[in-house]
Amino acid sequence: MKQLIECVPNFSEGNDLTIINQITREIESVEGVKLIHVDPGKATNRTVVTFVGAPEQVCEAAFRAVKKASLLIDMKKHKGAHPRFGATDVCPLVPISGITMDETVKFARRLGERIGNELGIPVYCYESAAFEEKKRNLASCRSGEYEGLKEKLANPGWKPDYGPAEFNANVARTGAVAVGARNFLIAYNVNLNTTSTRRANSIAFDIREKGRVKREGGTLTGKIIKDEKGNPVYEPGMLKCVKGIGWYIEEYGIAQLSFNLTDITITSMHQVFETACQRAEARGLRVTGSELVGVIPLQAMLDAGRYFLKKQQRSTGISDGEIIKIAIKSLGLDELTPFDPEKKIIEYILESDSQKKLIRMNLKQFAEETASESPAPGGGSVSAYLGAIGASLGTMVANLSSHKRGWDNRWEEFSNWAEEGKKYQDQLIQMVDEDTRAFNLLMDAYGLPKKSEQEKIHREKAIQEATHYAIEVPLKVMELCFGSMTMIKTMAEIGNPASVSDAGVGALAARSGVLGAFLNVKINAAGISDKNFAEKVVSKGKEIENKTIVMEQEILKIVESKISK
Repeated sequence: MKQLIECVPNFSEGNDLTIINQITREIESVEGVKLIHVDPGKATNRTVVTFVGAPEQVCEAAFRAVKKASLLIDMKKHKGAHPRFGATDVCPLVPISGITMDETVKFARRLGERIGNELGIPVYCYESAAFEEKKRNLASCRSGEYEGLKEKLANPGWKPDYGPAEFNANVARTGAVAVGARNFLIAYNVNLNTTSTRRANSIAFDIREKGRVKREGGTLTGKIIKDEKGNPVYEPGMLKCVKGIGWYIEEYGIAQLSFNLTDITITSMHQVFETACQRAEARGLRVTGSELVGVIPLQAMLDAGRYFLKKQQRSTGISDGEIIKIAIKSLGLDELTPFDPEKKIIEYILESDSQKKLIRMNLKQFAEETASESPAPGGGSVSAYLGAIGASLGTMVANLSSHKRGWDNRWEEFSNWAEEGKKYQDQLIQMVDEDTRAFNLLMDAYGLPKKSEQEKIHREKAIQEATHYAIEVPLKVMELCFGSMTMIKTMAEIGNPASVSDAGVGALAARSGVLGAFLNVKINAAGISDKNFAEKVVSKGKEIENKTIVMEQEILKIVESKISK
């Protein structure tokens, strides 16, 4: 698997687009790095940039961006609502795929060392890249902010991990930078119907893991309780892995709860939103919406949408697009600015047109492409699509049943069936392109040179490997199509009687998907040298075909009996 990491540097400039653009151009100048989001904030005077790529390229792009920011941003003149201590305030690396956190830490420390040595900027390594436990927390590294940096650097206990430990003329301009390795972090703001920063802070302190300073008598004005070392004692907040403060955003004329969700597997975005609503109401305030800063994984949006659908007692077995719409509206993510999933969800941003060419087509385009002189898409892709349509019809019956008047107490039962159908639908849709990709790999193998004996050997090996895959893909389509028929049969039996014919058509489509895919298994099996493998897959395919025909007849019998009543 290809190694992929994300870098999310925060630059202390949110108003001057000329400066921001010069920094982002440095990132884009590195081949193999994709800039996926630039989010300037006027009130915070801070820009959050997100880019992804292979580790070496990402580190090079990060270094160039830090260097450019150090030349363009003068921290002696900087003012902003967000805590900061450098021109490039933070520069975290985040493992996305094919790379461990330990490996990411090595890249982060190497990047920090280069920044310190070559640019003369004090570097503090934080989160997983921290050398000391006290530096693990970003807030600790940044305590005192830029205004307290001179004193911090003079303290031997807070000597930077890399770079100068003195507040010289260069450092006075650049400030310091925190370079880290961390899990995916969501920067998330919740909007309030107030302008009071104090009240916003009160809610943020209720929620964040750190909580608030403990006082004698449990009052807001009581004497601060301290431990034996003289440090304030904190009352823990309600949610783990959540950092937060309250602030006033002049640009919008409202106060916000500004949160960092450091581990969304422990505390999700929708949990934070719901808790904020509860705590705001308890204090006589109201949450009016929320704001996502930067990008978010697809799963986090789907989890939020499903949460609110279940809360409404509605089926969750609907398209990802519809689930995301529910999440956006339920969280009020479009209150302040439009929320475009294509620009905010990381998987959608990274997805290239070529990766999903066929499934991005509309019905007319797909039919025309199939009818063209191009050999792909062919019967394999069409079989997968037939199967997807069959699963879709069964899922539709489940969703209609979940929403049927008088069946309110059965919504969850049918929602679960709709979820089951959607799994088959999603997988079969992916197989539409996968079958065409398998065909193209086979054609590429046949196109390899065959002049020398070595080339012939290499070509034959490539052909056999590609043929093997061209058999596995339609066999998988067969398994998926047949698997979906259990759900379709159940919907014919217990689903909305008015939609029983749709279940019948779904069975016909699924059956056609199985039989069509089997033709592709057999034609490709004839061209593979491993005859033992060929016999096994054809035998397995025949077994699936027989079971499918029996299942189709059972479903149609149920459908006919209900239609004739």
